[in-house]
Amino acid sequence: MTLPSMGLPAGWAPAGGDTLAGRVVLVTGAYGGLGGAVARAATRAGATVVVSGKRKRQLEQLYDAMLAEGLAEPVIHPLDMETATPREYAALADGLRHDFGRLDGIAHCAASFAGLTPIGMHKPDDWLRAMHVNLNAPFALTQACLPLLQEAADSAVVFVLDDPARLARAHWGAYGVSKAALERFASILHEETDESPLRVHALLPGPMRTRLRRQAYFGEDTMQHPPPDAAAEALVWLLAAQGAAARGRVLDLRDAA
Repeated sequence: MTLPSMGLPAGWAPAGGDTLAGRVVLVTGAYGGLGGAVARAATRAGATVVVSGKRKRQLEQLYDAMLAEGLAEPVIHPLDMETATPREYAALADGLRHDFGRLDGIAHCAASFAGLTPIGMHKPDDWLRAMHVNLNAPFALTQACLPLLQEAADSAVVFVLDDPARLARAHWGAYGVSKAALERFASILHEETDESPLRVHALLPGPMRTRLRRQAYFGEDTMQHPPPDAAAEALVWLLAAQGAAARGRVLDLRDAA
C-alpha cells in the first residue's frame, strides 16, 4: 500500500449521539451490507444522511427499515454508478448544495464484484463494470463534490479497501485491480488536499458478514464473521472530527478485536 496504516486508537469507542451533529454525509452503495450499516451509524451519530444506490426500491426499503428502527429519516438519491455521467454527478452535487447548502462527508461503500474468475475467462463487461463502479465512479463523484467538501470547516472522504495481499492473488481480476488503484487514487488525493479542510481516509475492514464475502468464499460459513456494524462505527469515527488523527492513512481493522 502507498498510504501508511494504523489501527484504532487506544480507548476508542463508537461515536456518540452528537459526533456528526449538523453534518451532511453521503453514503454510496447504501443498501449493501456495509453501506446500510454506515447509513444507520451516521444517523445515530447525528448526521443528515443521503443514501445513494442503483435501485430505488432497495433504497426505499432501507428508508422504511431505518424509520422502523426509530432512526431519523435518510434522504434518498438514486444513482447508478455503473452508468452515471459527469453531468449526473454534477447534478447530485448541485442538489446537495440546493437542499442543504453543505456536504461534510462521503462514505464510498459501493462495490462491484462478479466472483472469482481467471483473467482468461474474465468477461470484458464484468471487468469494465468493476473498474467503473469501484474506481471511476468514486473519482467522478468525489471530484464533483470537491467544492462543497472544501467549503466545510472540516470534511472527510472515506474509501473502502480490501486486503491487498489477498487481492494480488490469482482470480481476483478486476475487483483486485480496481481496489489497488482506488488506494493509489486516495493517496494522490490526500497529497493534493493535505492542507485543505478535506481529509482523505481509507478503511480496510476485516472479514464481515456480507453478500460480497459470500460470493468470494463460496462454501464458507459467513455467519462465523461479525456483521459490518463495527466497521461502520469505525468509518463514522473517520467522518467525525476525531478522525483527524487518521488523515491520509488506512485504518486497518483486520486485527481489531
